[in-house]
Amino acid sequence: MTGVPGAGKTLIGLNVATTHINPDDELYSVFLSGNGPLVNILQEALARDKVARGKEAGEKIKKGAAKSEVKAFIQNVHHFRDDGLADLNKAPAEHVALFDEAQRAWTKDQTVKFMREKKNQPNFDMSEPEFLISCMDRHPDWATIVCLVGGGQEINTGEAGIGEWFDAVENSFPDWKIYLSDRLTDSEYGAGEVIDRAKNNTMVKFIPDLHLHLQKSLRSFRSEKVSLFVKQLLDLEMEAAKESFKTINQNYPIVLTRDLNKAKEWVRIKARGTERYGMVVSSQAYRLKPYSIDVRVKTDPVHWFLNEKDDVRSSYYLEDVVTEFDVQGLELDWVCMAWDADFRFAEDKWENWSFRGNKWQRIRKLERQMYQKNAYRVLLTRARQGMVLFVPEGEDDDYTRPKSYYDSTYQYLMDLGIREL
Repeated sequence: MTGVPGAGKTLIGLNVATTHINPDDELYSVFLSGNGPLVNILQEALARDKVARGKEAGEKIKKGAAKSEVKAFIQNVHHFRDDGLADLNKAPAEHVALFDEAQRAWTKDQTVKFMREKKNQPNFDMSEPEFLISCMDRHPDWATIVCLVGGGQEINTGEAGIGEWFDAVENSFPDWKIYLSDRLTDSEYGAGEVIDRAKNNTMVKFIPDLHLHLQKSLRSFRSEKVSLFVKQLLDLEMEAAKESFKTINQNYPIVLTRDLNKAKEWVRIKARGTERYGMVVSSQAYRLKPYSIDVRVKTDPVHWFLNEKDDVRSSYYLEDVVTEFDVQGLELDWVCMAWDADFRFAEDKWENWSFRGNKWQRIRKLERQMYQKNAYRVLLTRARQGMVLFVPEGEDDDYTRPKSYYDSTYQYLMDLGIREL
């Protein structure tokens, strides 16, 4: 952890997984995320664990009290922001703020619009990164913000990317020190311009090698190359994807089917003991409804991720599904992913569609196309141990899902070497 007392204020990119939770500690920290499902699941899981540990020790701990304690150091970033608005001069209790998925912080336009319409703040004039830095800047001695950054994870309107953090520091907090990984060069990070500008900023220090960069994915412990394969698959780098698939397939099985029952049975058979499995789909997968997959029915991610096999609301039942918004930042051991016609392969390229009313409409805005591509990136990288891809056959008698909408996608996945069940 960088940023020791007396060292000034720093904005860094660092992947860590611990927080200091003692309010009397000078490194008292808060973990922030704009990912509501992730925050709720973490809070619930830690509260349940505290109650269980207390029971083992002969101590009766009420779940409400346990959750209240957990909420002090794992917060939704919007709650942290609201606390900062309550008193614009008061510094937060925490000297260290860990911001998860920092690239998804809101742009100035998105933040100003929200604050004006939802929070009755007509004069608010900052992006989300700028305001969060301003809150930590209230400390008279020192503060550190740890930005956890992922590539290709922006999936919603108004998500700013890394550049917004750099703009905020350059324009409003030039005395802050910035520590950047020298590995933020991949196109997924969208940091090319930021890197070029940072080289001319005397307050920026590039940290070499792997000190600030998690080079290998820890999500898929069986193979660190899964993320690379998914990137190549989505970027239509067919030959590279084929080679990557050959290297991962033995340790990380990926299979393909057009039979949903077979897909469900595959994950059930693969899972051992308490290994968790479940079904994920795109939030735009509106024409999977004939298979009893309805994305308009809201699933509670807390029950889905944490409850046991005897609970119909859990992922184990393979009845309720979650979308990229529910599953981002979270993982399962085995995944059944259902692939609809919203993101379809046709004529050697991806086509982006959204179902409106009773028909598909083409998505032409580049920003929305990127969000949809990233949504599938999220869905394809949720499994730790392996996954099955279900691509429906379609039905020519139904003009909203003819076979042609699905056949080319299925063939593309087969051409990469993914075997059929």
